[in-house]
Amino acid sequence: MADWDYIIVGAGSAGSLLANRLSRKHRVLLLEAGGSDNYIWTHIPVGYLYCIDNPRADWRLRTAPEPGLNGRSLLYPRGKMLGGCSSINGMLYLRGQAADYDQWRQMGNAGWGWDDVLPLFKSHEDYAAGDPGDMHGTGGEWRVENQRLRWQVLDDWAQAAAETGIPRVEDFNTGDNEGVAYFKVNQRAGWRWNTAKAFLRPARRSGNLEIHTQAQATGLIIEEGRCTGVRYLRDGHPAEARAAAEVILSAGSVGSTQLLQLAGIGPAERLKELGIVPLQDCDAGENLQDHLQLRLCFKITGGKSLNTMANSLIGKAMIGAEYALFRRGPMSMAPSQLGAFARSSQDVERADLEYHVQPLSLDAFGQPPHRFPAITASVCQLRPDSRGSIRIHSADPREAPVIAPNYLSAESDKHVAANAIRLTRRIMQAPSMAKYKPEEFKPGPEAQSEDALIRAAGDIGTTIFHPVGTCRMGPDPRAVVGPDLRVNGVRGLRVADASIMPTITSGNTNSPTLMIAEKAAAMILGG
Repeated sequence: MADWDYIIVGAGSAGSLLANRLSRKHRVLLLEAGGSDNYIWTHIPVGYLYCIDNPRADWRLRTAPEPGLNGRSLLYPRGKMLGGCSSINGMLYLRGQAADYDQWRQMGNAGWGWDDVLPLFKSHEDYAAGDPGDMHGTGGEWRVENQRLRWQVLDDWAQAAAETGIPRVEDFNTGDNEGVAYFKVNQRAGWRWNTAKAFLRPARRSGNLEIHTQAQATGLIIEEGRCTGVRYLRDGHPAEARAAAEVILSAGSVGSTQLLQLAGIGPAERLKELGIVPLQDCDAGENLQDHLQLRLCFKITGGKSLNTMANSLIGKAMIGAEYALFRRGPMSMAPSQLGAFARSSQDVERADLEYHVQPLSLDAFGQPPHRFPAITASVCQLRPDSRGSIRIHSADPREAPVIAPNYLSAESDKHVAANAIRLTRRIMQAPSMAKYKPEEFKPGPEAQSEDALIRAAGDIGTTIFHPVGTCRMGPDPRAVVGPDLRVNGVRGLRVADASIMPTITSGNTNSPTLMIAEKAAAMILGG
């Protein structure tokens, strides 16, 4: 006898929306390996500084040493609570480019073009940043607001970008995001708006949804070619649950991939080496893509920087008071306030770079700001050619898999990185930034040749936390799921999260993940 109609593994962005949609008519069990989202720093926007690399909020995964990053290993944050990464991420609302989804359709994934997915984005959106027009929705669960602060140095950086040929825009979410503007954010009145608040809180009222936290899925129950349930550890104790209709994996590119491989779904020869009987020979764990950001830092003179305020007792008191009284100011800010989408060269057909610009500088997230005025202009390549992998190295589900993004392994990515540094320097040298007398200290002006710039990119590059693609959808036999997100070769099992993307979207990946979940729910409920 089945305990539930549907079991969803993972209460992150995708799992939260799916649980909301499916529990309207069906009995749903939602398994979350982390805990509740009741940590205060989850809800104060600047709290991401205290969530990343914090064992209460982050799984604290790490990559293998990366040759393209000159042998460095990177922290690989993943949310460890209800809401998943939406509880610790940058809160930026970005859909990507229309051409991203049209490419998915051209790759054989019918129903995934821009015209197909735009209504899905709009269906759960609550756009508060002016007239929504034809591109936005209102009244949905996913709140989108303007940021509640501005900085003169960022306004001047935006003008400098315009002086180098990057157009001014108002909205990055119309299908063509080329331009410079302040980011829209997933916040409500100065608080982080995560998917636990947006989708799980109202879903609990249906009476059809049960959520188990501290419940780590350890294996899939597959009988006669059909997935009928999930084994898991709840507070360390073994348990299992059965589903009458389907099991849906929404544990992300790391978690969903690991569960599939443990069940024998993945590259057959590698699984045999681990003593796992192959069930479906496919590319689960391959095709990993991520956005590598290059954090260029510049000292400034004669301008206001958060560095100065954050290193002063009076400044900290003012920051705290402004947030307490008005829910505004630095404590309300996303990790990045100003954004820009640009082309790395004139030969590129559409924007292939994304900037996250901040009025501060620090060595790493969680570290204190530098003690001198400075700004950071982080730039990432939107559509890298480099491909990595996520592979289990043990049949023990409690051991983290090996994460190897292979950043900058493709020659094309190395040249784009070099051009990204050159473009950033041109923006910093434009007339509107001249009054600040910017002085580059990361990576430093001594890197000038192509080879030196590539090495510098390896020295300063770090993940922007967007792993996708390891359970890619496609029409070919090596694909993990088909366009309906059903796992090939196994009945009663789907994957619905960022791992199914065949290619990464041209922007931050959280809201595209919600779109994937919305489409999955529509396909499931539609039969």
